[in-house]
Amino acid sequence: MGSCLTVGPNEALVVSGGCCGSDNKSYMVGGWAWAWCLISNTQKISLEIMTLQPRCEDVETAEGVAITVTGVAQVKVMTDHDLLAIACEQFLGKTVTEIKAVILQTLEGHLRSILGTLTVEQIYQDRDQFAKLVQEVASPDVGRMGIEILSFTIKDVYDKLDYLSSLGKTQTAAVQRDADIGVAEAERDAGIREAECKREMMDVKFLADTKMADSKRELELQKASFNQEVNTKKAEAQLAYELQGAKEQQKIRLEEIQIEVVQRKKQITIEEKEVDRMDKELIATVKRPAEAEAYKIRQLAEGHKMRKVLLAQAESERIRKIGEAEAASIEYGEAAQIALVLEALPKIAGKVAAPLARINEIVILSGEGSRVTSEVNRLLAELPVSVHALTGIDLTKVPLLQKMTNPQA
Repeated sequence: MGSCLTVGPNEALVVSGGCCGSDNKSYMVGGWAWAWCLISNTQKISLEIMTLQPRCEDVETAEGVAITVTGVAQVKVMTDHDLLAIACEQFLGKTVTEIKAVILQTLEGHLRSILGTLTVEQIYQDRDQFAKLVQEVASPDVGRMGIEILSFTIKDVYDKLDYLSSLGKTQTAAVQRDADIGVAEAERDAGIREAECKREMMDVKFLADTKMADSKRELELQKASFNQEVNTKKAEAQLAYELQGAKEQQKIRLEEIQIEVVQRKKQITIEEKEVDRMDKELIATVKRPAEAEAYKIRQLAEGHKMRKVLLAQAESERIRKIGEAEAASIEYGEAAQIALVLEALPKIAGKVAAPLARINEIVILSGEGSRVTSEVNRLLAELPVSVHALTGIDLTKVPLLQKMTNPQA
């Protein structure tokens, strides 16, 4: 038979022995294990931290000054399987006090050996370095016991000859001197720093003012850009409005022009009709009478032309008659010639007047009433000349015709 054993996390359980003389050992930390009755051995070892106060009295330093050093160390059994087995071999069956005594002696031995290599100043002024050195030197030895040094600090350092006190006074004086120098340097540095701070403040203020001015300038530029954009849009809108208005005015003007064109066309039509009417009126009032007048003039010209032709015929007839008259004049004498001429005059006058018989009316274009009488007289005056040209007889020598052509005689 057997039993089940348990341990907490601050203890380690070691079970050894077993059936058939087994020498196996099992280590359990914070768990449970089975142990056989009569043939299994169970033991426990504490894993809690153990506080040690190593103390070395009147240990001479490297300078031969005897000092007393007290330290504080925190140690514990390591839980690694191999190191736990070593610790169990070293301390299993011992009490915590006995374990502390073994470890304390080891630490005090290393502490004493290290004090002999250092000066009082090194130990007193740099305790942390001294404690670290002790821990580094002692850790391998206690580690071989399965013990771990968690921390080591120097608690107190003193001597019986007031060496540290004198060193403290000297140090105090030096510290006071350094303090005064430090104060002066601090005041100097403070003044310098104050000036630098003021300069930095002015620089910061200048930078801030510059940034503010830049921001203000940027804002003004953005405002100007926005205003320019807005004004551009307004100008574009105004131009678009004016352009649209111009287009509308152009459309209206085109409509007005078309209306004017229509009105003009109507006016032209009316004027053309008026021109036609005036043409017709002119044709009726001017052209037709002018054509009639021209016709009259042409008829008169034909009458004159015929007259000339008849005159030419009468001339030829006269020449013929002259020949006959010359022949007859020999027989009948002058009286017979006159009688023949007088007898032939009606026939000549008839032939001369034959073309004029086709004229219904002769209009003499003259505004003077006496012109008609003068024309008749002119025709009567030319009659003897024509007869003389045709017959060779001068009628002006006949007494009766002299009275007709010359009423004043």
